[in-house]
Amino acid sequence: MIRKGPLIEIEYCTRCRWLLRAAWLAQELLITFEDDIGGVTLIPGQGGSFEIRFADGTPIWSRRGDGGFPPLTELKQRVRDVVAPDKPLGHSDRRSGPRTQDDG
Repeated sequence: MIRKGPLIEIEYCTRCRWLLRAAWLAQELLITFEDDIGGVTLIPGQGGSFEIRFADGTPIWSRRGDGGFPPLTELKQRVRDVVAPDKPLGHSDRRSGPRTQDDG
C-alpha cells in the first residue's frame, strides 16, 4: 500500500459522545484531501479531549487550546496549508466579513 501523504489523527472523548463529530470531520477531510493525505485515524480518548493532529504529533486543532470545536472551513484551511498549499478550497477560501457584489 502506497500512502499518498501524511496521516491525520482525531482524538475524541468517548464519555462526551463526540464520535459522530470526529467521524464527520474525518469524512470531510478525506473527501477534500483524497489525493493529499494518507488517511484519518479516529482515536477514542477521555477527559473532554478533542484533538486533531498529524500522526507525527504536529497539532492542527485542540478543543482546549483553540477554544471549542473547529469550524470546518478553518480546519480545512489549516490542513491545506500543510499538505497542499496551492490547493483551492472553493467557498472555504472566501474571506470573512460582509459579501460584496464581486463575491457573486
